[in-house]
Amino acid sequence: MNNLKISRIKRKLIQIAAFGFSNIHASNLASAKIYIGKWKYFCNPGLNCYSCPAATLSCPIGALQAVNGSMKFGFSFYIVGFLLAVGVLFGRLICGFICPFGLVQELIGKIPLPKFHLPKWMTYIKYGVLLWFVLLWPWIIKSQNLFGIGDPTFCKYICPAGLLLGGVPLLVGDSNLHQVIGPIFSIKLVILITVLIGCMIVIRFFCKVLCPLGAIYGLLNKISFYQLHVDKTICTGCGICAHACPMDVKPAVTENSAECIRCGECAHACPHQAIHLGFFKDSKK
Repeated sequence: MNNLKISRIKRKLIQIAAFGFSNIHASNLASAKIYIGKWKYFCNPGLNCYSCPAATLSCPIGALQAVNGSMKFGFSFYIVGFLLAVGVLFGRLICGFICPFGLVQELIGKIPLPKFHLPKWMTYIKYGVLLWFVLLWPWIIKSQNLFGIGDPTFCKYICPAGLLLGGVPLLVGDSNLHQVIGPIFSIKLVILITVLIGCMIVIRFFCKVLCPLGAIYGLLNKISFYQLHVDKTICTGCGICAHACPMDVKPAVTENSAECIRCGECAHACPHQAIHLGFFKDSKK
């Protein structure tokens, strides 16, 4: 077994372990009950819906909106501090190894259909989603609301992870919830189906286009402690690393692109061993 296969197996095992811990209360799926124990005070570094019956931790995007949209708080230092700390330490390594919905997307991407590349401009949509749906719109609603309460607009109107991991299991487990299905559910269902189809034909479609958490970590990629390094003295510019990258990054050109999820595919594909990932530069450099 070559190093590439070993690396892929190790990463997949880490992803499965992270998914398992993030959703350790699987027994709640049958009863459609949401775990509300003390672990819910802590955030998952990746995207995993609070409302999933199996979920152990809170979703950082949902928590950010919930706290900022409450009457008691105008700014969530805990959530922002948590996201900044994780992002500065690891950047989008979280997307590549820890995020539960990232694993879901990769598994869907295994469906044997032709894969396509997205135009570069579509990768900027997630920053608009972060700015408008996560930050501005909830704040505007809160400022104009008589009771000073915001609305978790990303979770409510967009998040496909929330519907797939939270909404659907709850509807399956509790038939009483069928009576409250409305137009918002239909909108989110269309988004979910679109994302699932997108993930079948574009690797990590949601990560590339819509994920506000990936946008936050991506903005911190260049300054994170965990970095991707290219040894320019032995790099020949052959482009093999770019061809291997599932996120359509050209590592030899943009070492720490905001799209890089630190999966290591480029490093293992490089025939000259010019690419290294880690907290410190390779000692040979």
